[in-house]
Amino acid sequence: MLMDILQILFGLIVGAVIGFFISRSVTKKYLKKNPPINEEMIKAMMMQMGRTPSKKQVNQMMKSMEKYM
Repeated sequence: MLMDILQILFGLIVGAVIGFFISRSVTKKYLKKNPPINEEMIKAMMMQMGRTPSKKQVNQMMKSMEKYM
């Protein structure tokens, strides 16, 4: 009786850990393929702040965003 409960608990814990790592890797792949912010969004944001962005500035912003993903 006690061994059955321990086996069920062990199975749930192992399943939760495996599920966490699988979902984490799938989410990372999705965000790398479809980034939440692209160059057009950065340009629009800088234009709203009253700045005319150069290509170099946009590339710098993209690199800094990729660093945190």
